[in-house]
Amino acid sequence: MTDSRPGIRIIRWLKIIVSVVFATVFLLFTIASIRTLSLDVNIGLQLARWEKTNNLSLVLDGAQREALVARFKDAIRVPTVSFSETHSNTSALLDFDTLLRRAFPTVFSSSLVQHELVANYSHLFWVRGSQPDLEPYLLLAHMDVVPASEADGWDAPPFSAQEIDGFIYGRGTIDDKCAVMVSGYNGAVNMARLLKQRGVQLLFVLDEGLAILDGVISGLDGPAALIGVSEKGAATVKLSVSTAPGHSSMPPRETSIGILAAAVKRLEDNPMPRLFGRGPERATFQHLAHKFRLPLKFVMSNLWLFSPLLGRVLEMKPETNAFVRTTTAVTIFNSGVKVNVIPSYAEAYVNLRIHSAHLLQEVLDLIHLTVADQRVKIDLVQGFDPLPVSSADEKSFGFQIIKKTVLDMFPTVTVAPGICVGNTDSRNFKDLTRDIYRFAPVWFKPGDPQRFHGINERISKKNYEELVVFYFNLIQNFDLQQLPEPHSSVHEL
Repeated sequence: MTDSRPGIRIIRWLKIIVSVVFATVFLLFTIASIRTLSLDVNIGLQLARWEKTNNLSLVLDGAQREALVARFKDAIRVPTVSFSETHSNTSALLDFDTLLRRAFPTVFSSSLVQHELVANYSHLFWVRGSQPDLEPYLLLAHMDVVPASEADGWDAPPFSAQEIDGFIYGRGTIDDKCAVMVSGYNGAVNMARLLKQRGVQLLFVLDEGLAILDGVISGLDGPAALIGVSEKGAATVKLSVSTAPGHSSMPPRETSIGILAAAVKRLEDNPMPRLFGRGPERATFQHLAHKFRLPLKFVMSNLWLFSPLLGRVLEMKPETNAFVRTTTAVTIFNSGVKVNVIPSYAEAYVNLRIHSAHLLQEVLDLIHLTVADQRVKIDLVQGFDPLPVSSADEKSFGFQIIKKTVLDMFPTVTVAPGICVGNTDSRNFKDLTRDIYRFAPVWFKPGDPQRFHGINERISKKNYEELVVFYFNLIQNFDLQQLPEPHSSVHEL
């Protein structure tokens, strides 16, 4: 006889539900555990099977090292400051031109190198290969630097190239004269325009961007070289409010400043949606997963399960929140001319860095929805969508050559694709190539990323020499017909 009592039936259904839930959790845990133990998407190419093995080695003696560092210090001492996109220290740029010609006379005089001066100050060098039908590649670096003042708290004057404990201090040591000595808005834009007019298509572009992080990523075992495969979009938005002026002795209920301040507060209280895992940052953590210690290794190896949780953790710190969403920063707020006058006008500028899963128009729509006040005028000053994501698989020529060169020099480093939260000159070349990479082998330890555009920018003499050797090897490694047959590292689960 079947028991039809309601209580018994409920208990049976509860048992079934609990059993199904338990089985599901057990299955998910088993899959996640297997993935944690076996996942290594960073296996890549087996370097021993590369076709090209006859590269020249660059061995520097003491005198060559001294000359190398001396030229670099001379470059740092030239204050090639860009104050804005259209205002630069042009006299310093001319001095830097003279320095380059004196430092590298063979490059400027060789019949193998075709040199062009672009937009008065930028240099375009062509090195023609033996097979002109192949697509060329482009190496980028910029000569200009951001402003710096010793009064900001530098340990050494920012244009002195002073050496302290084996480090060379100065604006441009890591951004980006370290790469020049092996952009600027006007130069990059005009170079891209010139190449486009000539119908040039590039196999790939390599610019500054990401670096080798040593001890910077919490929980990661060993250093990681992150090669930027994309960069966030950017926008500057102006918010403004106009009201009738008045005297402070008879204030209205709301002033232009109060209305605008409330709008700004709404933007800060309601950040853009969490998008972690929907852009290149997912591949970064997947490539690094096997180098994390437990329990982080378990989480990173199973982003298909833990992306929402990890996104919530990352958004707690400003430096990792940038990987999670489109960021919003109010950078300028202007209003008022006198303490006893209620101003008729107030304006604020908001700088946004747009996540790869967002479009500029979507971000503007969200700003309108969040501000939700007809009295606040919203204007786009300038902006652009996130850059396309470049290839980083085993058949990606540019990425794999850069990766090989890094691993040849630094075997203990883990290489992974990454996302630049800032912007580089390379974005101007997006119509000329499918693949743009952003990387230089500058070593960043804890505290060093803050030196970028900050105080006490510096690079060690050893690291600068490594950069020279890196580019020397990189150019030789690019001289390859094709990549070796890849060993698949695609995970089955």
